[in-house]
Amino acid sequence: MGNVELSSRVEYALLALLELASHHPKESPLTVNEITAAQEIPERYLDQILTVLRRAGIVQSLRGAKGGYLLAKKPWQITLLEVFSALEGDSSAKVEKVAESATIEKTTVLEIWQEVRQASLAVLGKYTLQDFCEQRDVRKQANPMYYI
Repeated sequence: MGNVELSSRVEYALLALLELASHHPKESPLTVNEITAAQEIPERYLDQILTVLRRAGIVQSLRGAKGGYLLAKKPWQITLLEVFSALEGDSSAKVEKVAESATIEKTTVLEIWQEVRQASLAVLGKYTLQDFCEQRDVRKQANPMYYI
């Protein structure tokens, strides 16, 4: 059963996207180095993650001297579910098959767990990168010392 867990891949992807969203709508792309400097993400991970996000159409890469990464869409058009699905595969599509030998109890547990997962995915679908940026900014204003 696909769990809705915050894997380090998803966490790093969200941090990188948060950084890119913070620079939106500036047209100048961010390099991998700039992203890793701003957010504590290991560089070897970030390359892989950005490749996955590019294939999913969430970021775009620009080559050349002024190259780097930009969001492919507006921050309010990218949901956390889209990011999660790109990195973890579309686990939401998989529904547990209840085995013939399953007891009523097992079936009940699985059905409730299915509901838990659907609810988690619904929350991820509700939040966008824009919401993410706004929540971060609220925290920054509330606790300026934390970022020094």
